[in-house]
Amino acid sequence: MILIIDDDVAVRTSLSLFLKHEGFVVFTAENPEEAYPIIEQQPLKSVLLDMNFSMETSGKEGLIALSKIREIKPELPVILMTGWGSIPIAVEGMKIGASDFINKPWDNTALLESIHTAIKLSGDDDQGKTGSVTRKQLNDKFGFENIIGDDPQLQSVLKTIGRISATEAAVLITGESGTGKELIAEAIHQNSSRRHKPFVKVNLGGISSSLFESEMFGHKRGSFTDARNDRMGRFEMANKGTIFLDEIGDLDLNSQVKLLRVLQDRTYEVLGDSKTRTVDVRVICATNRNLKEMVADKKFREDLYYRINLILIQLPPLRQRKDDIPLLANYFINNLKALYRRDKLKISQKALSWLKELFLSGNIRELKNIVERTVLVSDKDTLEIKDFEQQLDASGFVKDSAEIPAVGSMTIDEMELSMIRKAMEYHQQNISKVARSLGLSRGTLYRKLEKYNIPYETQK
Repeated sequence: MILIIDDDVAVRTSLSLFLKHEGFVVFTAENPEEAYPIIEQQPLKSVLLDMNFSMETSGKEGLIALSKIREIKPELPVILMTGWGSIPIAVEGMKIGASDFINKPWDNTALLESIHTAIKLSGDDDQGKTGSVTRKQLNDKFGFENIIGDDPQLQSVLKTIGRISATEAAVLITGESGTGKELIAEAIHQNSSRRHKPFVKVNLGGISSSLFESEMFGHKRGSFTDARNDRMGRFEMANKGTIFLDEIGDLDLNSQVKLLRVLQDRTYEVLGDSKTRTVDVRVICATNRNLKEMVADKKFREDLYYRINLILIQLPPLRQRKDDIPLLANYFINNLKALYRRDKLKISQKALSWLKELFLSGNIRELKNIVERTVLVSDKDTLEIKDFEQQLDASGFVKDSAEIPAVGSMTIDEMELSMIRKAMEYHQQNISKVARSLGLSRGTLYRKLEKYNIPYETQK
């Protein structure tokens, strides 16, 4: 059952006909006061709510109605209907608890996907629920065998993936560098209805502002200097499938506006071609940056943040799941056995316990590199602590980073300042190496250096 709240009879009629054709039972209301009794009395699955019901066009009436609906039925998903001019107020609605916002005039396919997604995520749809299941059951049902670990935080992430993969919800994956964000994105795609369609990966940190439109939307021959041939953009490549936008926090504000349009309207133009094209993609984004802080600092658009952040998945750093380190190390060893044809290769128990205590700022990626380098250099079948130590010494691993001060002896800022100073000294002020060793982007490192008044030279 769907409730449409809109003062425009043409909108109510059009939406009613469409949703009834899709199999929904539809109720309509001309204003919020008429809608509240229906919400109280009917087992609704979702509400479509307009933002204005009078000559007032600020959208405040919609926000007041949304708050009232949340009071009556907190779990009932509400989708806001708005125009481009009132997107900021729709973002305010997302903060209050709206499930999504749809532009007028709406696209029927996008609207239907939004409704189905909102219903599934609200818990009214039994599909995709995992309940209390074991790691083995998760593997059997969703094929998570390549995501290694038994830590409760990781299992919670996997249960979330199992629950939301079948929806069309936009997903934002956050976590430090090397925590496996791309692996999680692939798992979501493989468990979605789009699994047999393209999965296109884009590292936004590696695309300059001047090339953004060409890379993402394509170009026609002759549209700019050096455009010698037509080029297909990443969104067109991902049509009907999933696009994974990695390092979205590195995107400049001008490119963010262009990205927001295609995510919101599912339309774009190829450079050199005035024809508007449509695209059908599921969007998964990832970043190791704090987007909330960037929004507060006006470095990331708030409307884009809420557009990509319908579902948030936070990956824990490896230091918070130390018991998974031996499992990961043995997983890497088993892969290397086949790759290098060394069937007797293994890691001693003492070495596995020693690896657990390392401070791995590069997380899983760093652990994998340490294990592989040690295998390549050592001719032993059983790898011991000293074999790993030799590789860490050769790679310049900062061992004393693992020495965590006693609780209460230092603030978080003091600990962060100490680590940055040590890394700056060790890497001789090389910003790229310092950022990599601390699991930060260069931009984030520059901001922290300014915050703590640490002198540095800007590097290209």
